Amino acid sequence: MKTNNKMKLEFPSLSGNESFARATVAAFVSQLDPTVEEIADIKTALSEGVTNAVIHGYGDKIGIIKIECELNDKTVKLIIEDNGKGIADKEKARQPFYTESDGEERSGMGFTVMETFMDSLEIISKTGEGTKLIMTKEISDLKEQV
Repeated sequence: MKTNNKMKLEFPSLSGNESFARATVAAFVSQLDPTVEEIADIKTALSEGVTNAVIHGYGDKIGIIKIECELNDKTVKLIIEDNGKGIADKEKARQPFYTESDGEERSGMGFTVMETFMDSLEIISKTGEGTKLIMTKEISDLKEQV
């Protein structure tokens, strides 16, 4: 089945909206008939991206988080964007256990989790302007495996 479909979602950077984003993207991606594991992977990566925008991008301020989800054939492309403080050192931020949070209980595993559960992760960020995460995941075609 060839699918070329796209949706956009915008919401305030309130932590309660993370579950809304997960449910919305999962419902949209379901048209590709993903496995339970594939949908869980996408939801987990999305949660990490949205949480990073809420906690690290905006901190105590409320801003807007934008999500785009594009379906092309059996590929899911997720874009999570904020206009927060940006990431000063993207390579350092990708390292497991690295966190810029002072005194908070943060594991520093967000990007590691996203890279583990998705097929690709691109980080575009500029200090003072925000961050854009672009992730892709290929959905298996179970009909071909039978």
